[in-house]
Amino acid sequence: MDSFNLDKLRSYIPENLPQLPKLPLRMPTWPAGHSSMNPDNEVNEDDDEYGPVMTTGSKEGKRPVKSRSTITDEGLSFEAPQPIFTGPRSNLDLIKECDNFPYYQTNPKLFFAHINTYYALYIADYPGTELGYILPSVAAVLRGLPDWRVDDHDRSLTLVTGSTEKERSKIVAMTTSALRATDHFKILRGWRDELYPVYGPGRELLFSIERAASALFGIVTYGVHMTAYTRSKRPKSEAEVGGDEEEMRIWVPRRAANKQTYGGMLDNTVAGGVATGESVLEAMVRESVEEASLPEDLVRKHAKAVGTVTYFHIRDQRAGGETRLLQPECQYVYDLELPESVVPKPSDDEVEGFELMSVEDVKEALRQGEFKPNCALVLLDFFVRHGILTSEDEGYIELVARLHRRLEFPTV
Repeated sequence: MDSFNLDKLRSYIPENLPQLPKLPLRMPTWPAGHSSMNPDNEVNEDDDEYGPVMTTGSKEGKRPVKSRSTITDEGLSFEAPQPIFTGPRSNLDLIKECDNFPYYQTNPKLFFAHINTYYALYIADYPGTELGYILPSVAAVLRGLPDWRVDDHDRSLTLVTGSTEKERSKIVAMTTSALRATDHFKILRGWRDELYPVYGPGRELLFSIERAASALFGIVTYGVHMTAYTRSKRPKSEAEVGGDEEEMRIWVPRRAANKQTYGGMLDNTVAGGVATGESVLEAMVRESVEEASLPEDLVRKHAKAVGTVTYFHIRDQRAGGETRLLQPECQYVYDLELPESVVPKPSDDEVEGFELMSVEDVKEALRQGEFKPNCALVLLDFFVRHGILTSEDEGYIELVARLHRRLEFPTV
């Protein structure tokens, strides 16, 4: 660790980020526990019209797969993700805008185009366990540095030193701090001094990493998102029969316009990350106090844990910093019914203010793309659980399934 050389890192970094190359299609090596459909089961053992079938993959603990060495497809390059700007968004549009890393089952070519572009992140003690996917431009910056090994054949980046969580975390901290000092990656200008955990296949903590650097390394991150709402009686119109009708309204904050990430967009009532060593409940309580000035005792007593939302996101320009960085994420979801006397208020400069919106107003804001992408998913999950979206709505089955993606990497 003492051999880490910041000057070497500075001198190696190119003036411009390397562009994503157009690569021949090479079937990746697949870990035994890979959650996507395994191509091992689909390739003939004998040669076919494409020529000899090659065996690839040498990393310990990974299952070799058959690949056709002569297959190339220039069409497998892909554009940086873009928001859907034209026209209103459907509920499935909102899902696809956030959960936008392709699925093997629905688009194998696009799936392999992505797999063959990124480098997989490993640590030496778990050579068969992918921990994240990294852009070639990130792997290139770390090439030749002590503690890291870049393998272009396997398209892998491995942390080769450190045998304990503490040692690995120190190396990662030195690396990310050096990257920040060079000011090469714009995403690191949003440095938070918060550590995010990275877990292994047995749910053990492998190392921690600065929050702002998490997307550079493509690791799974965890957050808490809470929807606070009210129920009140409103008089029915004269044309309606009966007494008062109950109406649900949702507290919606607007992010400050000058925020580095998704500035000016609508958000969930409370949202934030779960740091290393922090329980999900404590993270939710902390964020409720810090972001919405909600009374701690009220949150502890009445907030209800209602599940998770998971997705695999490719960042676009609204996220700030470099595009195409990957964010596989798990959000722990909470609901909180508030009395009308409790009004969320900003306690810092990250939120412009809160508005109590009707369900129809929230739906319209979703259609117009006003919500931060992952917050849109949390609201769709809220609508499903509260019977606002039902099987009568278009794409209901796919929508529900896509809210709970099985991630490719180990989770806690």
